[in-house]
Amino acid sequence: MTEVDRRGVGDDASLIGKHCQLSYCNQLDFLPFFCAWAERRRLANLARQSAGENRTMRDLVSQKPCADPNCKTTIGTSLVPGVHCQTCNRDYCLKHRLKEDHNCKNLIPIGARASNGNTPADKAKSAFEKLKIWGASKKDQASRALPKPKPSTAAARVVAVNTLKKTAKGDEKLAPEKRVYLYVEAEAETAKAKFPKGQFFYSKDWVIGRVLDAAAKSLQVQNINNQSTDERDKLRVFHVEGGRLLDYNEKVGTSLVSGNTIVLLRGVGPAVPDLITL
Repeated sequence: MTEVDRRGVGDDASLIGKHCQLSYCNQLDFLPFFCAWAERRRLANLARQSAGENRTMRDLVSQKPCADPNCKTTIGTSLVPGVHCQTCNRDYCLKHRLKEDHNCKNLIPIGARASNGNTPADKAKSAFEKLKIWGASKKDQASRALPKPKPSTAAARVVAVNTLKKTAKGDEKLAPEKRVYLYVEAEAETAKAKFPKGQFFYSKDWVIGRVLDAAAKSLQVQNINNQSTDERDKLRVFHVEGGRLLDYNEKVGTSLVSGNTIVLLRGVGPAVPDLITL
């Protein structure tokens, strides 16, 4: 320090040297002259991760409480790092990092938009509700005066099928091993027929739609399935033993066995509903 500098200093030691202009540093520089190398070294120290105001602010920003409402742990520190959950978009301590530990499935993700009912889960739930409603309506419709399967022993069923084979009508050219013998009825309320009942055999390779056409012709039931798109006009086949409506595309050999009873119904809707337009 020069003589000129000493004259202004006096005995006050705090006036010796020059303070760093950064408020959080305020380091004294006692060199009587400017040293570029020393200045660069001092600035390098301030830029280290362990020094400087930015490091302190960064630490404070990264520190936060665990997102679990009952946890008091502070995360984002060097000893307790936070674990981010990609599902609910929250940060948790190590104790609550797993989904089952922080009840993730019941949390609405942060930043997620409100559901508009178009998610796959919402669509599946809606379809299931429609199916339940449809099933209830079909149960009510099927509670009309339909024949019920009569319990019998295996021996009685064999005798009944043998008797059915003697009276059933069908295409005589059809090979016996391909024949399925059935009792066929038309429901009096919706499918008025000249002949209410009959015994027939059909090929096991036929689909139910073809059986319906043949049965309607044999019982002389009006069949306008190919002329109308209204389900109230269409005939359907009800399988008594199976307790369900058969789809037009089902195979006889996979849905029916000899000795079964089928009933022609009108206006009961499809065997399986269209859940999109229901």
